Amino acid sequence: MKKININTATPAKPQSKVLIIYTGGTFGMAHDTNGVLVPFDFSLILEHLPSLRNLSLDLTVISFDNPIDSSNIQPEHWQQIAKLIFENYESQDGFVVLHGTDTMAFTASALSFMLQGLAKPVIITGAQLPISETRSDARENLITALEIAAAKKEGLAIIPEVCIYFDDELLRGNRSKKVESMHFDAFESENYPALAKAGVMIDYNEKVIGQPGTELKLLSKLDPSITILKLFPGITMATVNAVTSIPNLKAIVLETFGSGNAPTSPEFLKLLSGAIKKEVIILNISQCPGGMVVQGKYETSRDLQEIGVLSGGDMTTEAAVTKLMVLLGEYGSAKTKRLIGISLAGEITN
Repeated sequence: MKKININTATPAKPQSKVLIIYTGGTFGMAHDTNGVLVPFDFSLILEHLPSLRNLSLDLTVISFDNPIDSSNIQPEHWQQIAKLIFENYESQDGFVVLHGTDTMAFTASALSFMLQGLAKPVIITGAQLPISETRSDARENLITALEIAAAKKEGLAIIPEVCIYFDDELLRGNRSKKVESMHFDAFESENYPALAKAGVMIDYNEKVIGQPGTELKLLSKLDPSITILKLFPGITMATVNAVTSIPNLKAIVLETFGSGNAPTSPEFLKLLSGAIKKEVIILNISQCPGGMVVQGKYETSRDLQEIGVLSGGDMTTEAAVTKLMVLLGEYGSAKTKRLIGISLAGEITN
């Protein structure tokens, strides 16, 4: 890890201390003398963003030795990020994680479950264009993410949770999805309102912001023995059998239609039931970006409920996957079944 300190308040006293963790992604790329994109030198950040001085911050930047394209992000990287936040928690007022957009919602969701009892902001942001580009969205995203990470009211952090800030909106991290690859409005949160919107001022929606925890606890054990089974018309039973028969499988995120509906064929239900009897958790998540699973509402979901498929309510697939990894890693299958439908970090409406 590479570490540098930047005091944007010099010679005055900084108002807040914020740790920036740079993992990789489009945001931190810049053109070298040959026009090739290479990792950005954060020691030069004030040259690219002189307006940072207006924030009066004591910044610490920790960069991964080898910046990672977010398509290559793995659970061990979530562990590294969470550990850095945990180790620096007492000395910092807030945290900003710079991350590629493709798997940002997975990382935000994972961190929300790994950092239980959080009382300080962890703001994840990135960019669709490198910071060196003339029209880059990186500058505004970083400036506002830092301002939110440093924001306090009556001495307490305004945002005591893991969030994604992108294109003028602050979204709860475990409610977010990437929905756009070509435009700046890359993320949406269909089932939960934005926590803040940035215009001339940052307008915080205090009614929907989570409550701060009292003591930070790091849940760092992750078990990736899960898979996703996305249903579609024409899916073969050979496909379902191959998925449900994966060796050492502990959980399946079943992406169903509408409000949790699935085929009612006896063979399909028999395969799912067989997996459940082998202690595999099957969690029902809707393929729709908005709405929620209501098992039993229609006949096509009643059978799932009867064989022991668990409802994921209005969780996103990203939240379901990462929540299962954290719970299975920390507690094992029996306790995971009890906790999976309970809100741990605002990820599900109970």
